[in-house]
Amino acid sequence: MLPAALKKQLSPVLQNGFVLKRAVFQPCLELYPMTEWQSLMQKVNKLNRFKKKNNDFIRRFTAGVRMVEVDSTGRLLIPKDLVVFADISKEIVVSSAINIVEIWDKTKYEQAIDDATGDFADLAEEVMGQDDDDYGIS
Repeated sequence: MLPAALKKQLSPVLQNGFVLKRAVFQPCLELYPMTEWQSLMQKVNKLNRFKKKNNDFIRRFTAGVRMVEVDSTGRLLIPKDLVVFADISKEIVVSSAINIVEIWDKTKYEQAIDDATGDFADLAEEVMGQDDDDYGIS
């Protein structure tokens, strides 16, 4: 069941449905609003499928993809193969990841957060750190 606050935030896109898929880098699932998925697929469709690595990427990236809908009570049915992939047991974490939603087994989510804690300052500086000149500061 989606939390009420998340369901309210997603209300503009609920009627279009979602795509649920395996995450690429983590043992979790990614829930894409249909418009986000279509935008991503436009990029993927530009790949030359006559290059083996592109074809392999497309096959792996779209493995397990499912079209899903949130029912009137706010429930989302996660197919069994995706439950197995994400090793979802009893408790889950539903986490916003900017334009998508991640669905994690609670224990795996907490472990991923703990594993990343030590390196997060370095990661933040590398990803987001910019020279002060970029902000017009002298």
